Amino acid sequence: MGERSLQGAEVGELRAAAPRATARPGVALTLAAGSLSFIALPWNAIAGQGFLAFGWLGSYPSDARVAPALFQLVLHGRLWFVPLLFALALPLRAAASATPDRDASRLLTAAGALGISTIAAIALAIDIGGWTWAPLGSLFGELPKRQPGLGVGALVFATASLLLLCQGLALRGWVKGDAFVAGAIGLAVALVGLFTVYPLTRLFLRAFVDGEGHASLAALTARLASSRIFGYGGVVWNSLLLGALTATSATTLALCFALVVTRTRLPGRRLLGVLAVLPMITPPFVIGLALIMLFGRSGAINALLEMTLGVHPTRWIYGLPGVWLAQTLALAPVAYLLIVGVDGISPSFEEAAQTLRASPYRTFRSVTLPLLAPGLANAFLLVFIESLADFGNPLLLGGNLEVLSVSIYFAIVGVQQDPGRAAVLAIVLLALSLTLFVVQQRLLARRSFVTISGKGDGGARLALPPALAAVAAAVTLPWLALAIVVYAMIFCGGFFEKWGLNHALTLRHYVTAFGVDPSGHPMLTGGAWDSFLTTVSIAAVSAPMTATFGLMVAYLLARQRFAGKRAFEFLAMLSFALPGTVVGIAYILAFNAPPIDLAYTGIILVACFVFRDMTTSLRAGLASLAQIDPCLDDASATMRAHAFETLRRVVVPLLRPAIIAALIASFVSAMTSISAVVFLTSPRFDMATVNIVGRAEVGEYGYATAYASVLIVLMVLAVLAIRALVGHRRLAARAIEVAVVPG
Repeated sequence: MGERSLQGAEVGELRAAAPRATARPGVALTLAAGSLSFIALPWNAIAGQGFLAFGWLGSYPSDARVAPALFQLVLHGRLWFVPLLFALALPLRAAASATPDRDASRLLTAAGALGISTIAAIALAIDIGGWTWAPLGSLFGELPKRQPGLGVGALVFATASLLLLCQGLALRGWVKGDAFVAGAIGLAVALVGLFTVYPLTRLFLRAFVDGEGHASLAALTARLASSRIFGYGGVVWNSLLLGALTATSATTLALCFALVVTRTRLPGRRLLGVLAVLPMITPPFVIGLALIMLFGRSGAINALLEMTLGVHPTRWIYGLPGVWLAQTLALAPVAYLLIVGVDGISPSFEEAAQTLRASPYRTFRSVTLPLLAPGLANAFLLVFIESLADFGNPLLLGGNLEVLSVSIYFAIVGVQQDPGRAAVLAIVLLALSLTLFVVQQRLLARRSFVTISGKGDGGARLALPPALAAVAAAVTLPWLALAIVVYAMIFCGGFFEKWGLNHALTLRHYVTAFGVDPSGHPMLTGGAWDSFLTTVSIAAVSAPMTATFGLMVAYLLARQRFAGKRAFEFLAMLSFALPGTVVGIAYILAFNAPPIDLAYTGIILVACFVFRDMTTSLRAGLASLAQIDPCLDDASATMRAHAFETLRRVVVPLLRPAIIAALIASFVSAMTSISAVVFLTSPRFDMATVNIVGRAEVGEYGYATAYASVLIVLMVLAVLAIRALVGHRRLAARAIEVAVVPG
């Protein structure tokens, strides 16, 4: 008996000392995907209609332009693909469950690192003209001109290599050994690096390139020293002046709106709050278009003044006054939402001031207004950033006013054709936006504005003093009337034959834009259909991708611990401070040629929306996850559920409010964006906003307003549909049975 116990103990010690081996089905699947990409998928990007058109099958696989990596290696002697064979061979042993985890980890890490480094070396060594370094031509042989970029095969192989690397790190105990979390972190870091860091790097490098294509510090200093940039009346001065004026007026107007809605008994004040945020779902430049129809030389107001008072029309709307007015109307809702959000201060402070015999006016000045400081400062800085980034209104109403966003555009598409100047202007705009963003984050962090504690508080908000209420109403109501007139112009302008000249009622503009001929071919004859359907398709694809990626990053930041987390969080949040024109010029410089050639494709539009708008999803996800107790994750883990299962069955159902907010914000942004996509559109992938601005620039206001009104109605319907489809978060409450004990 004693001998048996001793033998059992020895066997147990030997098992404990033996290397641990676990099942690794994910390795086999990843390896299969990598092998498929190497053997069967075209390695290079397909020109023309692209991969999904399958027009390349006629010359597949013998033609090097469409051949997989294996066929390029065997048939064309391209020996630089040999390391990829070793990257596929190394994980074969690791896929077997009998291999110890330590050995499998080394094999997977080495295979993943080899695959990624080889693809990176190929991308750096080959551009559109062939080899980037002459000695490589003598070593491997010269390449034909007009080399394509990396394609589907390279993308799948790089993804498989990255996942193998992450699985190897997970076997070493990284992120508690969870392969799903490790892969999610790896993919998120790689995507942010590719679509945020890489374009910005190319943007900075382009600023050092002179007119002949050579790197030169003198080219950068000469562009920066230009008086047209930093001089008085230059683009930087004009942009800062416009931003300061817009931020001041929009914040003041938003404060008056918030006070009237929350602290007065004005009839219809709830409707006033709804109307205040209507511009949020409106393309920002549409307000500028409506102002032209009101105050332009042939505008309704000027025509009325000339007819009644004999006042001759002027062009005052074109320039600083017009852009300032348009931006104030367009950006006041942003400030309003921020101020309303902080106007939930505890009434006990105002009641305490009143018990000390402070007058209502003094209470408002010394208690209420200081406690609104976080919202006011936040609103001012955010509107300043949005004003700098605005492109549509300065383009339509700017006249001789040069601002950074429009100057960047004309440096690329105008007669200048100077990408270097555009890069310098984009860097200046980026520096200003980042500075304001950092100030916004740190200005209020040093002060405390806590007003709500754990104690019960049943008081009511202090009503505005009558004089202040009258002032707020006097500011708010005229602006509200102007906003109603502006939207009336948007919805009515499309029904007039020629605005300002012929006011006969007509449906011609709607027919021109959205005409349908049931018997014709094509059936959709309107000029807006192509851009409209493209925009809806791009928005429908990018919105769920944006929401999914943003919420996944939020989950990783809120629930996981890993090295470099703070740096990754900064890079993920960086896109929030990037103006659209900076994103557009960075993307066109980064993805306009090999190794990653996405120009004139729908992919570049989707990528632009996903990585520019993901911060909205990220912030919504972080806010919702902060309300979900991590103990729910721990409880799921104790029931042996992996991170993916916990995410799918526990976390995601509780994130429905964040999912709704992310989907709505992403869809609306994709439908209304103009500043970034104006650089990225093509005849095949035209966007609605670019189409509208183009028609408005040539004076086709009827067509432009008809198109804009359809776009606004569509977005309202889309918001309602998203809410209906996603649903609401429901928390089940268990009924408590009370037992009554008979006396």
